[in-house]
This record gives sequence, C-alpha cells and structure tokens, in this order.
Amino acid sequence: MQITSTELGLAARVQQLTKTYGSGEGEVRALDGVSVGIRRGEFTAIMGPSGSGKSTLMHIMAGLDAPTTGRVWIGDTEVTGLSDLDLTLLRRRRVGFVFQAFNLVPTLDAIGNILLPFDLDGRRPSPGERVRINALIESLGLGARLTHRPHQLSGGQQQRVAIARALATAPDLVFADEPTGNLDSRSGREVLALLAVASRDHGQSIAMVTHDPVAASHADRVLFLGDGRLVADTPRQSAEQISSYMLAAELGIASPAEVRG
Repeated sequence: MQITSTELGLAARVQQLTKTYGSGEGEVRALDGVSVGIRRGEFTAIMGPSGSGKSTLMHIMAGLDAPTTGRVWIGDTEVTGLSDLDLTLLRRRRVGFVFQAFNLVPTLDAIGNILLPFDLDGRRPSPGERVRINALIESLGLGARLTHRPHQLSGGQQQRVAIARALATAPDLVFADEPTGNLDSRSGREVLALLAVASRDHGQSIAMVTHDPVAASHADRVLFLGDGRLVADTPRQSAEQISSYMLAAELGIASPAEVRG
C-alpha cells in the first residue's frame, strides 16, 4: 500500500518526473528524473539558472502542463491522468497562483479580483470563508482599495490583491512565479514578508520559483535545479550563501553538499 502525501506531510509531490521537448537530435530534456515534495506549512523556494527546469517543474506540479513520464500529486490527488475538466476544477479549488505580471482582471475592482475564484466556481464564499477573506484584506492593507481597479493601484498593491486572491480559498498549495519580478525593492520585500507570514502564521504551503537570491532567502527551504535535475535541497539560506552557490554552479564548481556549509 502506497504512503499518501498526507502521511508524508506533503502538500504536493512529484515522482521520477521527466519532461522532454522535440525528438531525435533536437530533443531537449527540461526535467530529468526529478522526485521531490513540497512540505505542508512551509515556504519553499525553487531556484536555478535559466533553462534549469524550475518553471517547468512548477507548471507540471500545478497541473498547468503534463509530464512526459512520472507522477504528480496535489495533496493525495494524483494529477497525472486527470481530465482537462478535473484539472481545471482542481486548480480552481485547491491551488493558488501569484504571478510576476499580477494577472488581475482589468475590468474588475480589487474585491472582484479577490473573489474571482468563487465566481468561477459558481458560488459565494461561506460565512467562514468571508471571515477569512476579511482578515486577509485587513492584513494586506487593502481595506481602502477594494473598489479600485488594477490601473488605479500601484504594483505592490496589485500584487497584494493577487496574494489575497491566491489565499482566499485556503488552497492546498500556492505557487508564486517570480512574484517580485515587476516590483521595486521595497514593494518586493513587503510581498515576500507577506508570503512568509502566510506560511509561518497561517500554515500556508507556498512554492516560489525565483532567480533572486534575496527573494529565496525569505523561504524556509531552497531547492536548486540544474540541467533538469534536483542538485541541492537545503534549509533556509542567506542571500549571500545562495548567491555564492548559484555563481559556483554556473561556473561548474559547486557540489550539492557545498551549499549546506
């Protein structure tokens, strides 16, 4: 009998994941036998140079792309093999997303964007969910901005709305794809602090893809990918440690053990 993700303490996991594009001499192996889990209640950063496979891993883990071989679970639900409809429902109800480009609906005000997952699901938030959403709005400092549309908000405020939308349904896992990439350094730090609080104080599981060592230093755990493989899995690292490892990896002189020192 196979052990479940819940028994393993994992919000999501992949097993022997491969992803290839093209064929023959033109074949590109974006992922090469990756097995890893995202632990519940942890803030995990996924790092690696361009072409390392980090975005591919996130897209497959979130059900946005299909692997060539291997298996994927969100919670105890195996994602591989689900129909398009079931995948859509799973993403809508159990996965949250925070993107670099915010991806807010320009014709909706802030509260409309926050409640969008419920509208897409054809329902209204329950009283308990309303309490949660109101607490999110307050903690994110959005109370005075709820009737503003995205173009009336700063980049940092737009990303706060996106975070509230991602957390509103209390998903199994939130995927953050370069969430500070379009923000100034101050707004970026604020967004990272908010994600860290969501994980630390509210038990939210978060997986963040980033190339930024400062962003990754906010995470409880850092996964490093290289050439489609998981090359290091470390506890919290300083930005300096992460930068040193990334530089050494690009120069081809780092081993997975060196970053743990």
